[in-house]
Formats: sequence, structure tokens, C-alpha cells
Amino acid sequence: MLRIHNSLTGQAEPFEPLVPGQVRMYVCGITVYDYLHLGHMRMFVVFDVVRRYLRHAGYAVTFVRNITDIDDKIIRRAAQNGEPIGELTARYIAAMDADAARLGVERPDIEPRATDYVPQILALIARLIERGHAYVAASGDVLYSVASFPAYGRLSGKRLADLRAGARVEVEESKRDPLDFVLWKRSKPGEPTWESPWGAGRPGWHIECSAMSTALLGEYFDIHGGGMDLKFPHHENEIAQSCGASGHPFVKLWMHNGFVNVDDEKMSKSLGNFFTVRDILPRLRHPEVLRYFLVGSHYRGPIHYALLQLEQADAALDRLYTALRDLPLAAPPAGRSIYRQRFEAAMDDDFNTAEAVAVLQTLAREINTLRAAGKLPQAAAWAAEFRALAGLLGIAQLDPGEWFRLSLPGEGAPLAGPSDAQVEEKIRARLAARKAKDFAASDRLREELAAQGVLLEDQPGGLTTWRRK
Repeated sequence: MLRIHNSLTGQAEPFEPLVPGQVRMYVCGITVYDYLHLGHMRMFVVFDVVRRYLRHAGYAVTFVRNITDIDDKIIRRAAQNGEPIGELTARYIAAMDADAARLGVERPDIEPRATDYVPQILALIARLIERGHAYVAASGDVLYSVASFPAYGRLSGKRLADLRAGARVEVEESKRDPLDFVLWKRSKPGEPTWESPWGAGRPGWHIECSAMSTALLGEYFDIHGGGMDLKFPHHENEIAQSCGASGHPFVKLWMHNGFVNVDDEKMSKSLGNFFTVRDILPRLRHPEVLRYFLVGSHYRGPIHYALLQLEQADAALDRLYTALRDLPLAAPPAGRSIYRQRFEAAMDDDFNTAEAVAVLQTLAREINTLRAAGKLPQAAAWAAEFRALAGLLGIAQLDPGEWFRLSLPGEGAPLAGPSDAQVEEKIRARLAARKAKDFAASDRLREELAAQGVLLEDQPGGLTTWRRK
């Protein structure tokens, strides 16, 4: 049985969806004012794998990942650029989609934008005021009253007394409690605004996700996910808002992926130590290298970014593709093979992708052993099993020939060399020379390609394959 660590209880629990056979999952997406950094992409890949495996396990999954397209950071960035907010967010949404697609991240089933859910946000705020969980402050903002929700802090393990003790002295006078947070912000000159019963303004960040998730998945759904940095205050505030409005539980199971660290510090824009996906990909042979790096560790633990780690991921993928190379297409072995059982056991243990990758590495060695023994049909069958299992992680999905024709990374860009078409042309010329028994010309062409970083491998039957160094 699949067991998932629940951040709310701090324990791994047997997964039983609220509706048998169906999973409703919401993941907090991106505030679109800049390019995706590696921390964002880890979240994208983690929950892409979760969704893939849930579907593999037979569940009908409804996966919602939102876009925050109105926020203080967006407003500031648009003002700095001197461009309309809509143009800024449209550009970064397109960039986000392109970067995610390059790493094989599937689009969510539903991708709501906060600006499309203002009516639902207003209705939720009105309900919170009616139930005594929110109030209109003297400033004109609408605030959530944290003291009205005794369970506040349960997700993050924080106590109200400790939080108040750590609050800043300069608390807004309009707040009843230093921990109260904004649901609706009074409009300021030059900012986008919407009309509301409390005057013109715009939503606070936390209320957006409560409104979008419950509007699309219902007031109580199966899984809510996001990065560890969102546990407090964002997800804590979502619980307070959503439970305060409905009077019953909000989410059955909470999942949080770990940080990406650089030099033992969390990667973040505030620290200035972040790397965008677009910074990293030009240094790699293929985006799969980055995806392999991300799935090679358990999702809840931290991962440490360094170029050495990416080089090791490239070498590991190289070994996997070597096992798959030059094998004919075949059907996988019938039934649940021992490797499939081991892979599924790893994934059933709180999506342990690190152990699942180890199973794939063992299977690759089995394929190499069968190939060396001349048992090509059996090797091809296991290769088919390998591709099916690796597909659940989104790795090793290229044609092996394509993988080996890709340039290895240089300093910041792929190494220069002949194009694929130029290589194929020289291979045809070499084949013609060999047929004419002009072995000197054949050797010269091989040496020319080797000097340009291309290695040829002559196969039985006259076939020549190639790879870049």
C-alpha cells in the first residue's frame, strides 16, 4: 500500500483518498515576476512524479497548480520595467511553461490564475467576516483574526505565544493582534484594483490559494503540496482561512518538498544565491540531466546544488543509455517482474525516488549481462521494462542514439563540433570508401570525426553508430 508522509501529523500514513479511486491534488505554483529557479523546478518535478505514480497506481487524478499573477513583487517589477502588469506576467508564464516542458513536466489538469478568481475570493472573505474570523481594520484593509482560530500553528508546529513574542514591535495600529494577516488590501495609487464591499483593493496572497483550491476541488480534498518554505506562514494561513470559512477540515494530507541548498544555505532570491533553470541548462548535455539530479534524492530532504552533482548525473544517465543502446523494440516480460515489484515498493514508501533509481541501475546491469551473454531477446524485453519504469520518473526517455549524439557540456555552452547532418554525411562517405576498398580514406574520415569529438562504432551487418565524446 502507498504510504505518504503527512506534514500535518509528522508521520507516514497509508494513502486512502476521500473518494475511492479518485485523487484531488492542489500544489502552490509560482508568482510570475521572474524566471524559474532551481528551487521552483524541484517542486515542479517532485509533484510531476507524484502525479505520474498516482496515475500508475490506478487513480484518476485531478491536479491543480495555480499561478499567482497579482502580488506586491509583480507590481514592483512591472513598475521598475515600465510595463503593464499583464505583459510582465504573460511573458513569465510563457517562460515558465517552456522551462517546465524542457524538463518533461506535464501541464496540470487545471492552472487557475488568481486574477480570475476575485469573485470567489470576495465571497470567502465575506464568509470569514460573517463567522467572526476576519474584520475590517481602520486602515481599510480586511484582516484575518488569528486569535479566532485556536488550531493556528498546528501544521508548522509553532505556538501563538512564541510567534507573538517574536513579532516586530512596529505593529500596524489597525491590527488587533500582531499575527493578523491581510485578506484584502486597500487600493493604492497606480495599483490594479477591484471593487469590493470594503472598498477598492486587491487580494492578499494567502486568500488566493484558499479560494482557488476550494472552488476547483471542494472544501475538503486529498493532497495539498508545495515547497517547505510555504509551510509557514502561507499554508498555515490557508488552513486558518479555509477551515474558518467552512467549519471543517480543509486538506487530508499535506506534502512538502525540501530545499535546494548552495554552500549549505537555502537557495533563494533574497540571499542572491539562486540559479535559474535558464542559467543551468546550457551547461548540460540535455535537460534530462537536471531532472535526473532532482529525482535522485528523496523529495523531503534537502539537495545540494553543484556542478559536480550535475556531472555525476550526466555520467549516471550515460550508463543507463548504454544499457539500452542498439536493442530492438520488444514487449516487457509478462506479469509483475521482480524489478517492477522493487520499483513499486520504493515508490510506495513515500515516493522514494532515490531507491527507485537504484532499482533502475540494477536493472541496467542485468540488461548489460544478458547482452554480453548474447541473449538479445531477453535483454530487449528487460529494456522495455526499464523504459516503462523510468518513464514514471521522467528519465531515460530519449532514443539512446540521440543521447549519444548530443554534445557534452563545455564552459557555459555545448562544445563546438560538426552538426548531426555533417556527421551522417561523413559516415556515408566512409561507407562508400570501405565498399571501394579505399581503407586509407575510410581511416582518414574516422580520424577527422574523432578529432572533432565524434566516435564511430562499427556494428555487425555494416551498420555504423556514433556518439560525441
